[in-house]
Amino acid sequence: MTTTAKPILKLQGVSKSFGALKVTDDVTFEVSAGEALGIIGPNGAGKSTLFNLITGNLLPDTGSIAFMGNDVTRVAPMQRCISGVGRSFQIPQPFDKLTVFENLLVAATHGRACSEREAQQQCGEILERTELIGSANALAGSLSLLQRKRLELARAMATGPKLLLLDEIAGGLTEGECIALVETIRSIHREGVTIIWIEHVLHALNRVVERLLVLDFGKMIGLGEPEAIMASKNVKEIYLGIEV
Repeated sequence: MTTTAKPILKLQGVSKSFGALKVTDDVTFEVSAGEALGIIGPNGAGKSTLFNLITGNLLPDTGSIAFMGNDVTRVAPMQRCISGVGRSFQIPQPFDKLTVFENLLVAATHGRACSEREAQQQCGEILERTELIGSANALAGSLSLLQRKRLELARAMATGPKLLLLDEIAGGLTEGECIALVETIRSIHREGVTIIWIEHVLHALNRVVERLLVLDFGKMIGLGEPEAIMASKNVKEIYLGIEV
C-alpha cells in the first residue's frame, strides 16, 4: 500500500568500505511507514551489506541512518531489534534441536520488551499467520525448505518488527512454494508492517512491493515504481543474461 506517512527509515550518504573495496557507495533513500520496498542487483552489488548497516551488524564509514526519527547510526544491533527492526536471513539457521514454537519463543523473549506470558501468546498468533501452527511441536531440524523459510519469517516476526527486512527468502523454492510464501508476506504487509525485501525472484517481489531500488557495485542506479525501473536501460544492462 502506498502511503504518505513520515519515513520510518532514512539513509543519508551511507558508505562502507572493506580496505580498497567500496561495498556501499553514498546510498541515500527513505522508506515510508507501511511501504514495501524491493532491492535488486547482481551478486556482489552490496545488498546484504546494506541490510547489515540497517541492522547495526556493520557500522558505516560515512553517512547516517535514522529509524522512526531517531539517529541509530551507532546504535547496537540488539537495541535496534528491540526498537522494531526485524530481519530474516538468506540461509535459514534455526535452532535445529528446538521445536518450531521454542524457536519463536527465543526470538520473542530476546527481541522485544515483553513478559514470557505475552511472548507465548504472540508466538501462537505468529504460528497461525505464517501457517506453521501444525508444525509447532516439530523439531526445526526436521522441516522442509518451505517450512524452514516460513520459520525464518516467523522468527523475524516474533521480535515484533515495525520494519521487516527479508533477505532472499524466496530463493530455492518451487513455483508453487514461492506463490504460497508470497501470499503470507502480502498478508503481513497488509497488516501494516513496513517491508524491505532483497530478492532475485522478481515476479515474487512484484506481487508485494510498490518501489524497487537497484544496486550495482554498492551504488544506487535506480529507485522508483517497478515497471519503470525494469524498463530502464541501466537495469536491463545489469540483468543482461538473467531472465526477468
